[in-house]
Amino acid sequence: MGGTSNEREVSLVSGRNVAESLAALGKYEVVPVVLDSDDLGALPAGIDACYITLHGGWGENGGVQAALDARGIPYTGPGAAASRLAMDKIATKRTLDAAGIPTAAWHVAGEAAVVQDFPCVVKAPRDGSSVGVYLVKRAEDLAAAVADARRIDREKFGGDGEAIVEAFVPGREMTVGVIGHEALPVIEICAPNGWYGYEEKYNSEETRYPFPDEAYLPEMQRIALAAFDACGCRGVTRVDFRVTPEGKMYVLELNTSPGMTSHSLVPKAAARVGLDFAALCDRVLEGASHD
Repeated sequence: MGGTSNEREVSLVSGRNVAESLAALGKYEVVPVVLDSDDLGALPAGIDACYITLHGGWGENGGVQAALDARGIPYTGPGAAASRLAMDKIATKRTLDAAGIPTAAWHVAGEAAVVQDFPCVVKAPRDGSSVGVYLVKRAEDLAAAVADARRIDREKFGGDGEAIVEAFVPGREMTVGVIGHEALPVIEICAPNGWYGYEEKYNSEETRYPFPDEAYLPEMQRIALAAFDACGCRGVTRVDFRVTPEGKMYVLELNTSPGMTSHSLVPKAAARVGLDFAALCDRVLEGASHD
């Protein structure tokens, strides 16, 4: 838990929750490990498996996964290649497009524009938890949003920095957690003012998470599994969607290290099918593996 990304504090909360729950089961010797740098220097010897609750950065871009692979230590969640792909919104979009999985129209800022209308969404392509994500309502605000997204990408990952511009899909936001190859119940995200940003994810008490009952939900679960497979995922992953008023579904992104906080969505969905928090952590850990 911990790490160096913008999501360090959320990761610490997730990690403490998981450690306490696994310890309470009485079947594991749990050693909480807080990382303060992008390496495994803090990892004790003799570890049988790692439960990864690092969010963003080295925890989701394949870094920690590759380091654990090199040591032959099993870990939770997707492997290094799938983590690297899913963390990169540009690579994810290209993979979804190639697999025929519906996703909102998009382009890399500076390339030939596909998105012409406003509002649109500008994103830093390699960050998470809505860090570097902007809802742009007017054409005159686009350049500033792109510049800031590029700055975040450049400062964190080097190079010139990139930004992705995506068509805004009006309607509802929903998400599907996947464990192993089982799609959990669909959760709708009802955020204040219809925008699910960092504050709404982690600090707002106004965001609601109902379980919808629309007839298209099994199809959404099928698409979530298709996206999971297309990106080469395993273990636990969350697939986020936007759904139009007509019921047309678009995959937004995949989260390969979903949060495990009181506001997090995978635990809510798991509880819906009878998996309490400790049982969920146990099931995820039992699926630990390495490449």
